[in-house]
Amino acid sequence: MAHSIIVENLSKQYRIGELHRETTLSETLIHTLTQLFKRKRKETIWALKDVSFKINAGEVLGIIGRNGSGKSTVLKVLAKITYPTSGTTKVLGRVASLLEVGTGFHEELTGRENIYLNGSILGMTKRETDAKLDEIIDFSGVEKFVDTPIKRYSSGMRLRLGFAVAAHLDTEVLLVDEILAVGDAEFQKKCLKTMGNLSGTGRTVLFVSHNMEAIKNLCQRVIWIDNGKVRQDGEPREVIKDYMSSFIGMHQPAHGFAHITNRGGNGDIRYNRIEFLSSDKQPLKAAYSGNSFVARLYYYAEKQIPSPHFGLELFTELGTKITSFNTWTSGFEVPFLPPGNGYIDLEVESLNISAGRYYISLWIASSGNLWYDRLEQCAVLDVEPSDFYKSGREIKRQHTHLFGIVLFPCKWNLKGESPK
Repeated sequence: MAHSIIVENLSKQYRIGELHRETTLSETLIHTLTQLFKRKRKETIWALKDVSFKINAGEVLGIIGRNGSGKSTVLKVLAKITYPTSGTTKVLGRVASLLEVGTGFHEELTGRENIYLNGSILGMTKRETDAKLDEIIDFSGVEKFVDTPIKRYSSGMRLRLGFAVAAHLDTEVLLVDEILAVGDAEFQKKCLKTMGNLSGTGRTVLFVSHNMEAIKNLCQRVIWIDNGKVRQDGEPREVIKDYMSSFIGMHQPAHGFAHITNRGGNGDIRYNRIEFLSSDKQPLKAAYSGNSFVARLYYYAEKQIPSPHFGLELFTELGTKITSFNTWTSGFEVPFLPPGNGYIDLEVESLNISAGRYYISLWIASSGNLWYDRLEQCAVLDVEPSDFYKSGREIKRQHTHLFGIVLFPCKWNLKGESPK
């Protein structure tokens, strides 16, 4: 089968402190003058190092990895937004990309004019774009504002129009970054359905995402990029499972987070560790389906923080989010958090999930969407089988495909009717 994309020994180096985006003349002059009064910084980082892979025409490929691993840089090089330090890339056919909100839009032009501009850039004739226009506008949902300048669009409107243009114009290759995460749930569902349909049209799709469920369902193959290098390339379920497992360095009941450097937030509050306890606050030797348990979250606050919100998210081994516990939806208010060490307890009355291994992510944020700390899959919760339904029959790990992940307490009643 012919290859649509060929990447050979791709490396990308950045100098810390350099201007990495396209700038105006005045911005360039100001930056140059500023640098004259600063000490020269020679520190560099490799966003990518000797990355090689080939993608067949019509293949849907997922790229996964932690924040800062280099996965988005791959797409930017393929889209020619940035250029490699060394190595080569070859893309056969016209490329549409959705890497940032509003990529390829001209602020002063209307939505309709920008659709034609994008079509022209891709080498399409006006007649070809005319044939797609109604479909693009309908999908984007911006009919009322299609003749309004893009500069007056909200970020959500830009995103919807940007994806509609990228997905519906005639191109051979589509590059999509995590940008879909900023859309509303209904729009995400619409986009993912469209991307799923593209797999049968012969278009090559590269999809970068933290949504493991979407990657697993949409992609025929997955590449895991770690610290700028290809760590694994293969069947989605296997790659995702190994990727999720890599987050955990130890599986003791109490997990310390001091060794984790790749975390989000401004650091005003940081989680120290998590501890699993029984309902009477004793160390938990094992968690069982249907039993109660307590997750004790230790933290350190640099200063007094007004109204913080704490959250814990639970994922399967393949990255499917099961639930999100957080103080905001629970109505638990913390008026202010004093500086220093402390802990907050999450008490779960019944762990209504099947036996298996689950991954935990943690976050702390303000009500104004300011992130203090974000930890992805930083701890493991192993759930053992139990007689959940009090029937004398344990629901074991190998039964998960039959019973699913979530268990609901229930009763059965049978009432026969006499024949007439």
